[in-house]
Amino acid sequence: MNYDRLLAPPGKTIKLKDYDPEYTGKFSSKEDAAEKLGSDIVKMAALQDVLYAQNTYSLLIILQAMDAAGKDSVIKHVMSGVNPQGCQAVSFKIPSAEELAHDYLWRSMKQVPERGRIGIFNRSYYEEVLVVRVHPEILQNQRIPRALVGKDIWKERFEQINAFEKYLTRNGTVILKFFLNVSNKEQKKRFLERIDTPEKNWKFSSSDVRERGFWKDYMRAYEDVFSNTSTPWAPWHIIPADRKWFTRAAVADIIVKTLGSLGLKYPTLDADHLKGLKDDRKALVEGQTPAEE
Repeated sequence: MNYDRLLAPPGKTIKLKDYDPEYTGKFSSKEDAAEKLGSDIVKMAALQDVLYAQNTYSLLIILQAMDAAGKDSVIKHVMSGVNPQGCQAVSFKIPSAEELAHDYLWRSMKQVPERGRIGIFNRSYYEEVLVVRVHPEILQNQRIPRALVGKDIWKERFEQINAFEKYLTRNGTVILKFFLNVSNKEQKKRFLERIDTPEKNWKFSSSDVRERGFWKDYMRAYEDVFSNTSTPWAPWHIIPADRKWFTRAAVADIIVKTLGSLGLKYPTLDADHLKGLKDDRKALVEGQTPAEE
């Protein structure tokens, strides 16, 4: 499936009204999407194995969204087939005292996946130009020198994030950024379901309702993020999230296509190593190992 219409074109001004949260692409049913997802899960597992063995590239998946958009669901379902040894998921919460003692990118840099691995950021450093922008009083707790907190701080952070991501990509970290685009109406429905279903009560927080009051502010902040940080080296994908089955299928397909485009190959051995393998095989077949004596 062609997901170009879900891409935030680099260098363009992005308006979320142009992206339909209910869009389901070519899929006519939930079952069709589930079948595609199942196929991509198998492909992803195979590609991850080669990624891990080749040990040159890494993949960083960034998930941003409003509450109840389905970030946890995407991680659970899309990544269900990968080897846990080659994958790590990090959920960024309110910064700790130690984290606040450093710059805002510090805690993220510590969690960037090493070569051969897939890393998932459930929220990320983008919170610093989203939540912090909607609630600028948070800046006071970051102990930034007053002279450095001016009217251009968000523009400056966009430039810093772009430079950070370019640095990562130039060193072998492929970045996939997904915004799960849930509608205000669907979010309300999911919040009510969390309240009305005892097994889901734990997912609900009163702060979620308070944040809904800033919906328009968040949408403006997100649009500014996409307009300024969707780059050729790390573009944003705006994924419709009102139908979770489509969200999962779309994210999985984009991940598989991205990994498939890297030309991943299992490492090959030089002549000396190949000769060594033959010698070792011969010793195993013809000789006795200590365990067999």
